[in-house]
Amino acid sequence: MEAKSEGGPVSTKKTKTLMTDLKSKYADKSWSETLQLVRRCLEKTKGDSRVCEPIAKCLQKINEALNVCSLTAMVSRLEMIAKQRGLGSHMSPTETVCYLTADLFYMEVVLLRGGGVEDVRVAHHGEAPVPITPSVKFQEFSLKLDDLASFYIISGDSEVKIKIYTCLRHLETDLFKISHLPRCLRESDLHVDLIMNGRIGNVQPGKEGTPMTIEYYISPLDVLSGSSSTGEGSVGQTALVTVGSSGTSHRLQTESLISSPPQVDSSGLPVFQPLSESCSELLPATFLLKLQPPLPMLTPFIEKMGRITDGVIAEKPQQVEPLPQLLMKTSKALSSEISWTDGVQFVVPLPASEYHSYVFPGAVWGRESWKGALVHTVPFTHPGHVPALLDLLRHQSAINVLLASCFSGHNQLIAGSTCEIRPESDHCLSVTFSLDDNNHLAVLQVTVVDSHQMSCRLMMPDFVDHKLDDYVSRVLMRCMSIPITMRAIRRKVSGRTTPPEPAADPECSAAMESDVISAVHPSVSHEAVEDESVTSPPGCSVMSVAAPVADNANTDAFANRSPCASLGVYSRWVTSGLPAELL
Repeated sequence: MEAKSEGGPVSTKKTKTLMTDLKSKYADKSWSETLQLVRRCLEKTKGDSRVCEPIAKCLQKINEALNVCSLTAMVSRLEMIAKQRGLGSHMSPTETVCYLTADLFYMEVVLLRGGGVEDVRVAHHGEAPVPITPSVKFQEFSLKLDDLASFYIISGDSEVKIKIYTCLRHLETDLFKISHLPRCLRESDLHVDLIMNGRIGNVQPGKEGTPMTIEYYISPLDVLSGSSSTGEGSVGQTALVTVGSSGTSHRLQTESLISSPPQVDSSGLPVFQPLSESCSELLPATFLLKLQPPLPMLTPFIEKMGRITDGVIAEKPQQVEPLPQLLMKTSKALSSEISWTDGVQFVVPLPASEYHSYVFPGAVWGRESWKGALVHTVPFTHPGHVPALLDLLRHQSAINVLLASCFSGHNQLIAGSTCEIRPESDHCLSVTFSLDDNNHLAVLQVTVVDSHQMSCRLMMPDFVDHKLDDYVSRVLMRCMSIPITMRAIRRKVSGRTTPPEPAADPECSAAMESDVISAVHPSVSHEAVEDESVTSPPGCSVMSVAAPVADNANTDAFANRSPCASLGVYSRWVTSGLPAELL
């Protein structure tokens, strides 16, 4: 022990002396000479990774500190980036193109003599190179390369990886065929209709080296704040179609399983060719839907996905939490310090200085059917699994949007209407609130049947109005916001003590529908709603309409608002055009 204690200070002293001598020796030398020396040392110590590691880090720091002003410096930087990610690199015979290579793709970086970059192209296995937007900064280029490599994390040799990639390409072909099957329109906004009602959503082919993308859900607030009407960019929830390694082998398709032209069954989905040895192969991988962002999902939904995929997905996650707690953790607008133990309370600001308080009792949300987990990827093995999986993802997204509409980053407790959100049966929740006289309570029961259908039932003392239930259901379906729906309910029932007489006019139903549509689209006239049966395809109906397209100034103003202010704009948009008694 004494020898070690004496050796420690001596060793430290020697190291300091050595570093001082090195600094004085190379003080007058240029950075390029120092860089060449480090590279020579790295070459000499290739056989011992322990020796290479500190020298490699030194080389990395030197490279990052230097400005790239020559072809040699650019090649050195690209080689370092490739090596850090386990990729190969080499130069073309003309020494003007640097190739970064992997088993399933390679990247071409066309260089200028002065060290600049003329073009960047990426090519997947067996495909021609396609140009990608060159990054100005090395950090951005490195992140793009990381993303590209992470899409295909597959174990095995090159031959197995190439087979799995070929299977993925055939899957993409079948998904495109499914997306182009004829169907009835349910939304007037074609882009929104494709996302929400398309058999597999809005499918976009891979570009710039990225995989196929499926946009499967978009909320009314996303429609209002985004660019869904033009289809420019994705403002909803998406899934990347990729592949991943599996501990067990699964039979994956080696050719398209849908005939040309496709044959469809009674549900409108294609008839698939059976997975036989001639059209499939056992491989240690599965297809993946990589969800962006990850989706908090209820345990019953995860178990359903396991049954759809024939057990590819584990039927029950190991760690589960109450769904509102998961949503709070994934919300960017909420503080991570909020405790769920005793429940939480949010104050949601609405227009005209109106405030709602929403209470989530912690204990009652602990029931098993309302617990879930954060899902990042959904593994599957057959293209026929995708439509059913996306229906579940949409259903879950609708529930999440409703609950999240009661969240707010508003910290100040202000007197206003107080509502308590409680779970009921599966996919059903209740909102308890006091009436205007504060002497009676009322309950709104909300059942989320699926992403296209919601059923509301308003329970008040000595009051029954089934037409009002239908009205509330349609308002909630249009806005997907509990606070805005509660605001509409309060104004609708204010001062009403007895149920209204049944309407004898047969046009009452059409007028009610017109009021609901006007709630979210003031520009739609009553006449347009009444003519719906004429303009809709046989057997179909327009279930909702597009959000109004704001001018550039209003759009910019909305984008720059805080979450609370945005909710105010959204509330005014939804409630504008409502009947006079609501306003």
